[in-house]
Amino acid sequence: MAANADRTVLERFPASHPRGQYPAEDFAADRRAAGQPAEVVMDIHTDSFLVIVKAVA
Repeated sequence: MAANADRTVLERFPASHPRGQYPAEDFAADRRAAGQPAEVVMDIHTDSFLVIVKAVA
């Protein structure tokens, strides 16, 4: 799990996956069902979909 000041990355999924972003969306949905406000974002620099949780101020 990587973190910076405004988000925590829970998991990374390659954008080249045959199912596209669906594995990331499925993982994020599971996290939301468990009570974490997870969302999927695209990291252009690493060509990955990231499942993140934003930091609470």
